[in-house]
Amino acid sequence: MSNEAMEHIDFEELVQLAIDKKYRQLKEALLELNEVDIALFIEELGQDRSAIVFRMLPKTLSADVFAELDPEFQEHIINSITDRELSEIVEDLFVDDAVDMLEEMPATIVRRVMQNTKPETRKLINQFLNYPENSAGGIMTAEYIGLKKHMTVEQCFAYIRKHGIDSETIYTCYVMDQKRRLEGVVTVKNLLMNSSDALVGDIMDDNVIKVATTTDQEEVVETMIKYDLLSMPVVDSEDRLVGIITVDDVMDVMEEEATEDIEKMAAMLPSEKPYLKTGVFELAKNRIPWLLFLMLSSTLSGAILERYENAFAAIPLLVSFTPMLMNTGGNSGSQSSAMIIRGMSIGEIEPRDIFRVIWKEVRVGLIAGIILAVCNFIRLLIQYPGNTMISLVVVLSVFVTVVIAKTIGCTLPIAAKVLKADPAIMAGPLITTIVDAVSLIVYFNLACMLLDMAV
Repeated sequence: MSNEAMEHIDFEELVQLAIDKKYRQLKEALLELNEVDIALFIEELGQDRSAIVFRMLPKTLSADVFAELDPEFQEHIINSITDRELSEIVEDLFVDDAVDMLEEMPATIVRRVMQNTKPETRKLINQFLNYPENSAGGIMTAEYIGLKKHMTVEQCFAYIRKHGIDSETIYTCYVMDQKRRLEGVVTVKNLLMNSSDALVGDIMDDNVIKVATTTDQEEVVETMIKYDLLSMPVVDSEDRLVGIITVDDVMDVMEEEATEDIEKMAAMLPSEKPYLKTGVFELAKNRIPWLLFLMLSSTLSGAILERYENAFAAIPLLVSFTPMLMNTGGNSGSQSSAMIIRGMSIGEIEPRDIFRVIWKEVRVGLIAGIILAVCNFIRLLIQYPGNTMISLVVVLSVFVTVVIAKTIGCTLPIAAKVLKADPAIMAGPLITTIVDAVSLIVYFNLACMLLDMAV
C-alpha cells in the first residue's frame, strides 16, 4: 500500500494496535475509515491477522470491506469464518461483487459459498455466471430501483426510502411494466423538481439508452462515455430489465481493457493477475510466444541484408546508417499506431474512416520526413564531407521510410479491427518488424539506383 493512500491516517499506529492486540481501540479507529482503506489495511497486515481484524468489523460494514479485498484474502477469510458468517456476507454483497468473487475462487470454496446462500440468491448468481465472459450481463448488478408509471412522486420517494438501502445506486430509477419490460427512466432530480402528486409516467424519459446482456463490455464503456451516463440498464432478449451497469463497474472494465491493451502493445499475452502477484514462470510464459514470433520474423531483415551484401561490400559506409534508418521508421510507425489504437478504443475512429486517416497520416509523414531529411542531410555533409551522393541516398530513404511507416502504422490497427482482431496486437513491436524490412528494401534499392551499384 502506498504512503500517499494512507497519509491521512496513522498507519503505523494501527499496525501496532493489531500487534499489541488492542482490538477495541483498533476497531474504533477502523470505523472512522472508508471501506477501501480498511481493506488495504487488512491486506497490509497479512493473512495471519487479516481474519481476526475482519471479524471485528460490524455486520453493516464487513460485506463492503470484503468486496474490496483481493481474491487471496477473500479466500483466506472464507476459510476462517463460520457458515453463518459466510451466509451473512454473501447475502449482503451486491450480486456482481459476489459473482466477481466466485470467479476467482477454487471449486471447493465456490461449492461452500453456494451451499450457504439462499435459494433466490443462488439462482441469481448462477444466472450471472452463465452470461458470456466480458459481456454486459457479466458485469451488471441486479440491485436497482424499479418504479411503475402509475406511481406518484410521493410514492416513489417512499419506495426509494424502503428499498434504496439494497440498491447500488438510487440516483437513476427505471420504470417498468408488469412484465418488467423497460418503459422509461427518471432521476431523483426529476422527482424532486416535480410536485408530490405528479405521475412518473408524465415525467419519465421514454427514450432510454440500454444494452443487451450479450453486449460486449467494451461497447458498454464506449456508450456510457459517449452519453455521460452514471448507470445503464441491461435488458434480455424480450426487453425485460434484468440489471444495471454503474460507473464504478465501467471504471473497472476500463482499467482491465487498458491493461490488456498495454500488454498486447508490448508484445505480451494478457494476464489477469497483478504484476507482483504473478509468478516468474507465468510472466515468462506470457512473453515468450511473442518474443519467439518477433525473433523469427526479424530474420526477414537479415535475408534482405544478405541479398544486398554486394552493395554494402562495395561501399561499407552504407551499413552504418541502417540502425538509424530502421529506428526512425519503427518509431514513426509506432507513433501512428498508438494514436489510431487510442482513437478506436474511445470510439473516435471507426474502420470507415480509414481513407481520412491514411490521408492525414501521409501528410504528417511528408512534413516529418522533409524536416528529418533536411536535418540529416546537413549532419551528414558535416560528418562525412565528400560523400554527397551517399548522404542523398540516406536522406531520401529516411523521407520515404517515414511516409511509408506512418501509412503502415495507421492502416494495420484498422485492418485488425475489420478482421475482428484486437487492434492493440498491431502496435509497437509488430509494426517495427514490418517497417524495418520495408525501410531496408527502400534504402538498398535507392542506393543501387543512385550509386549505380549491382545487387
